[in-house]
Amino acid sequence: MELDGALPRRSLGSSSGLRYGSFVNSLSSLTLKPDEKSSISHRRAYVAVVVLCYINLLNYMERYTIAGVLLNIQSFFNINDSTAGLLQTVFICSFLVTAPLFGYLGDRYNRIYIMAGGLSVWLVTATASSFVTESHFWLLALLRGLVGIGEASYSTIAPTIIGDLFTGVQRTIMISAFYIFIPVGSGLGYISGSSIASLTGDWHWSLRITPIFGLAGLIALVLLCPNPPRGAAENNGHEVQERSSYLEDVKYLLNNKSYVWSTLGVTAMAFLTGALAFWMPTFLFRARVSQGLSQPCSKAPCSSTDSYIFGAVTVVSGIVGVCLGTGLSRCLKDKVPNADPLICAGGMLGSVPCLFISIFVAAVNIPATYVFTFTAEVLLSLNWSLLADILLYVVVPTRRATAEALQITFCHLLGDAGSPYLIGTISDAISRSKQSPSDWSFPSLQYSFLLCPFVGILGGMFFLMTALYINNDRRAALQMPEGDPPQQGPAPHDSVELNNAQNTPHT
Repeated sequence: MELDGALPRRSLGSSSGLRYGSFVNSLSSLTLKPDEKSSISHRRAYVAVVVLCYINLLNYMERYTIAGVLLNIQSFFNINDSTAGLLQTVFICSFLVTAPLFGYLGDRYNRIYIMAGGLSVWLVTATASSFVTESHFWLLALLRGLVGIGEASYSTIAPTIIGDLFTGVQRTIMISAFYIFIPVGSGLGYISGSSIASLTGDWHWSLRITPIFGLAGLIALVLLCPNPPRGAAENNGHEVQERSSYLEDVKYLLNNKSYVWSTLGVTAMAFLTGALAFWMPTFLFRARVSQGLSQPCSKAPCSSTDSYIFGAVTVVSGIVGVCLGTGLSRCLKDKVPNADPLICAGGMLGSVPCLFISIFVAAVNIPATYVFTFTAEVLLSLNWSLLADILLYVVVPTRRATAEALQITFCHLLGDAGSPYLIGTISDAISRSKQSPSDWSFPSLQYSFLLCPFVGILGGMFFLMTALYINNDRRAALQMPEGDPPQQGPAPHDSVELNNAQNTPHT
């Protein structure tokens, strides 16, 4: 069948059948060409997901290795809580500043090349940060910022590639597989960082492991991962060809109520998880000291027991939470169309009492603290895969990278960019207000943590607001030409489409 004379295909997400950006060149931009069809096999699509999951694992391992050896870093550089929290803040700030740029590029240029360039920056700067000497804390902070630039390229673009390889139930499963490595990688970051620091007696070595494995990930990304046509999964293997300005993209997203409210919910979750992930091992160590179970750390290497345990708790709770969230979504979505944001709201609100209890019970019972922390992390992890899936099905394909970038920017800017520093600053302020600051190292951090449950309540409210609008926004994003239903699974291979075309009766 010749496609040159075919009628132009409607834009995804356009109610008028024309492109959702400016009218200029709309017909030519929507006309299908033979070379725009996806030629990605099912097997290659699954291999791509494996590679992306592997790099995502390393991404979060590297990000939270610092938290696993934070006591050693504080002792090595002789810095207080607020200065230590600045390490994560600098990392996230550089991450969020560059994310919109990568989102813009990811919607317009080859995504594999962009990610490869960013990962190369990450490998070099992460390795360089492991050679910083005692008198150059500022250099460690600077290099952590550059690491954030490298990670921004990957975190912004990788989910959109999965979104263009799969759709329907299989997309949900693949996105779940990708996002399950956030808690798994975070937990392994604590464990690997503290283990290597203990084995070598030098925390610098803990920062050199992920770059070694990251080199293999970079090679696999370039050799094995395709750059699928944007919107191919929903559009029978064809690429959506619309081009719009960045301003038009932003206006579209701001008018998408589900996107706006879910972004606010993600921001609250980022604030909460960022503070807990960075400070919890230190908080638990200080709780042991306050109970007389451990001695204070005055010289590295410090005790890594709580980094081990908290890392294991994060890994297990993350796996349980993501699987449970995905299962609930699949069971409820047919009966409750807005089930995803309701599950997210339930997870956020349900974690609040668990966090509140764990903060106070830490003063008297460490095992009970881990039980309530585990429960809170399971409830929070319900949201990881669902949040990504929500973005993919309420935003049209050609604006997903921009949507991902702006959401990352906003949630980090008002979320985990400032929460570690803010918690550390409040803790230092409480300690300084007491006559014996050293005796208040645990209570001050304990009281500063009370900010987290209140932010969790806000996040739950934002997800409830998302539930009010998500059905309409999803329908708007999935408007398809008549007779072209969305495909289930990987974007179809050319031979599959040809067979389907031959077997389809003509009307």
